[in-house]
Amino acid sequence: MPSGPPAEPPEELTSPLAYEGVWRFTAPALEASVPQARHAVRDLLAEQRVPVAAEIMDGLLLIVSELVTNAVRHAALLSPQIAVQVTIGANWLRVAVEDNHPYRPKALEAEEGDVGGRGLWLVKTLTAEAGGKCDVEHTVNGGKAIWAELPLTPLATSPPTAR
Repeated sequence: MPSGPPAEPPEELTSPLAYEGVWRFTAPALEASVPQARHAVRDLLAEQRVPVAAEIMDGLLLIVSELVTNAVRHAALLSPQIAVQVTIGANWLRVAVEDNHPYRPKALEAEEGDVGGRGLWLVKTLTAEAGGKCDVEHTVNGGKAIWAELPLTPLATSPPTAR
């Protein structure tokens, strides 16, 4: 029996997939940053050739819009810049929006007829429906990061039962 160190696994089993990584960009806390952030995330995923399902992409882009809108509307006074971070793993992706405002928002279900107030509730709902998770974390500079993590492909749904 040969002695020595164990054989290394083949490179394709240990190296990350080409699209895995972390990207971060900043934007001013202005309304114009909402579509810019959404387009930047969409373009990044396309450039990296991330195999994200269309229905996950649709939900993700809505989540980005909601999180950036919330930061612009509620944190701009204390946070003239916001940061968007995209982290991509082999089977999942996470988007986080960070600002310097210390207030930690809560997801509220708005009443019928309310014009606003559903953003974080919508983010939590979309994330849960996709089989993901989301949360709010404090940052080292006293602000917060709100993130949503989604699978690249939707959850398998069971076929309808025959009657």
